[in-house]
Amino acid sequence: MSRLDALAEKTQQVNKHLDTIEADAERLLAVRFREAIKDAPLRTMAEVAPLVCREQRIILDDSYPELGIRSFGKGTFHKPPLTGSEVSSKRLFRIEAGDLLFSNVFAWEGAIAIAQPEDAGRFGSHRFIGCVPDKKLATAEFLRYFFLTDAGMEKIGSASPGGAGRNRTLGLQKLMALEIPVPLLATQYAFDALQAKIAELKAKHEGIRKANQALVPATLERLFDQKITQ
Repeated sequence: MSRLDALAEKTQQVNKHLDTIEADAERLLAVRFREAIKDAPLRTMAEVAPLVCREQRIILDDSYPELGIRSFGKGTFHKPPLTGSEVSSKRLFRIEAGDLLFSNVFAWEGAIAIAQPEDAGRFGSHRFIGCVPDKKLATAEFLRYFFLTDAGMEKIGSASPGGAGRNRTLGLQKLMALEIPVPLLATQYAFDALQAKIAELKAKHEGIRKANQALVPATLERLFDQKITQ
């Protein structure tokens, strides 16, 4: 079993090394963001990324695949489709790739995401708030990053009044009135490129972690198989 213990320890060391690299990358991203917004003019969300509403007419025999937003900036996920009869009087809104999405009840805990190409054509409920950035002013990636920073979450919190617990709702007009830093597009593009590189790095690391997780059980199974055949 010492061989397995050594292997397990090695995989833990690799995972810790990956965690360290990612923490350093996140710190670099935070520094670059502070540099990007330094002295940047403030504009309201209504100017930069106004609301979009693509309400869908419901047909009883049709199917409507829904989209969900994970909290803590974890992106979107796909929900099972609803039939028109299941939708009933519920209002649905069509989502397109590139939309900046907020869950109006969980935005205060980071339920903010960008609709991906694979999300296009899905539907959000009335709990969704969709915005489309003005391409002459801002990128969805830059805005999403801002709102997930401490300063951004503070603004979202101020626009999400409510009582105790998780019962806090982001107001449409309050969101549109928020002032956010908007640097030059070239600055945003450079920052977004760095975000993309770090996201790619994390994706590679995730593959390594999954391989490591399977390594010890696979080795243990191989050792048992060898004993059986001896």
